[in-house]
Amino acid sequence: MPGEAEKSVKIRSLTINNRSEVIVKVVHEVLNLFKVEIVGRTEEADYAQLSVVNRPSGSEPPSVMTEVWLYALDGRCERLSFSSAGRTDELPRAAVHRTIKRNLYEFFRVRFALPPAPWGILHGVRPTKIVHRWLRGGMTPDAAVQRLQEDYFCSAEKARFMTEVAVRQLPFLAHEDARTVGIYVGIPFCLSRCLYCSFPSHLLPGEKTLRTFMDVLAHDLAAAAEDVRTLGLTVGCIYIGGGTPTSLPDVFFAEMLKMVYNAFYGSSVREFTVEAGRPDSMSAAKITAMKAYRVTRVSVNPQSMQERTLERIGRHHTPSDIVRMMQEIRASMDVHINMDVILGLPGETAEDVRATMTAVTALRPDDITLHALALKRGSRLRLMMETEHVALPSDAETMRMGAAATAAVRAAGYHPYYLYRQGYMSGQMENVGCARPGAESMYNMQIMDEHQTILGIGCAATSKIMNFRTKRLKASFNAKDFHTYVRDIDDYIAKRSALLAEAYRNEGEEETC
Repeated sequence: MPGEAEKSVKIRSLTINNRSEVIVKVVHEVLNLFKVEIVGRTEEADYAQLSVVNRPSGSEPPSVMTEVWLYALDGRCERLSFSSAGRTDELPRAAVHRTIKRNLYEFFRVRFALPPAPWGILHGVRPTKIVHRWLRGGMTPDAAVQRLQEDYFCSAEKARFMTEVAVRQLPFLAHEDARTVGIYVGIPFCLSRCLYCSFPSHLLPGEKTLRTFMDVLAHDLAAAAEDVRTLGLTVGCIYIGGGTPTSLPDVFFAEMLKMVYNAFYGSSVREFTVEAGRPDSMSAAKITAMKAYRVTRVSVNPQSMQERTLERIGRHHTPSDIVRMMQEIRASMDVHINMDVILGLPGETAEDVRATMTAVTALRPDDITLHALALKRGSRLRLMMETEHVALPSDAETMRMGAAATAAVRAAGYHPYYLYRQGYMSGQMENVGCARPGAESMYNMQIMDEHQTILGIGCAATSKIMNFRTKRLKASFNAKDFHTYVRDIDDYIAKRSALLAEAYRNEGEEETC
């Protein structure tokens, strides 16, 4: 039930025989999975020390024996060892990392009699990429489900679910070619900051600061458009996110849309998305602008349709405002509408989620995204949990929320078509996009699969540039801080341009400095 304590294990110190960054990260992923806290030598704890010794075999495929030494507060020591072997189709380093995670997972399951994690040791943001690789290599979906259970300790339910999503994605992903790119434009402003938010957003500034941002954004857009033109690239999808792009005043919003449209819109664009977010940021003028510049997809994000929850998380609108916003967009534009719901919000229960899903599905959006609350550093909610003891629903209750939401979207005729995971997710859940047939978002699938180049423009935007010759992806990051982005814009443009030239320069063409 909401507010019930989650079981955790507290240990004063941790030692690992290999201090490489990736090995330390792998170990901590398993600790976080089972809520094991390293609290420091002076804090109250259940155990004095945990020592992890990994011994790779050096063979191919590699195997790893992991010895785990658990020291009690009185100095007594327990030692357990576990071994796992890699697969012939794995890269050796990836096999070592996976087998270390398997071994530690088994240790905690055996030693503390902890229940299995639904996703097992699958921690990465994009788990479907593993299944895509297997399917493209000729593995059957049934074999992929079995492999997920054997290699990653996935539950049968999650293994089947992930494979279903991967199978559904492949035909869409196969349509794109190497020279088709996506565009992401980041607008870093919001009218207020939600309790759970950890995104790099700023409260909407005054007109003078906005004008500075618009001028810099115009420069950023023009530079990216020139790179697209000179390299002979084609734009398939455009996505304007944030922040809340519609938080811009009407005139600035229309100007921004016009700049993006003029820079990238053409006959090749199959999808043009705007994050509209919340009703208090929407206006008739903004709807008119989106229609004029051929926006095809609008995201409306209620997060919850429970009024007390909206008040609690700092959203300055009511459920009826969401209904009105949906009606106004539908009446004015022929667009696909996405709606976001967050599972695990403070004070909510599975019954609240059922009520929210009833209200959301009644509005008949084309796409519904179910997010599990991710408790990130930088959010006010994380701080309040530490200082004011604000309680969240238990993992068990959040899982019940997920089951209720999933049942609701399937009953309403939606099917899952993309998913991703984050750190610190409530209920060990996932984020999943569900759509009516034909309403799937290409951008969402591309950004999650990392199958195609995405050019990031604007504050906090990330460019992910795929080199199809080397099969490697490189990224460049614009500053999350608005003032740094404005100050150093030419540096961000130069790095993005250099990565594009490296990836798309014609064979034999000389590099330039």
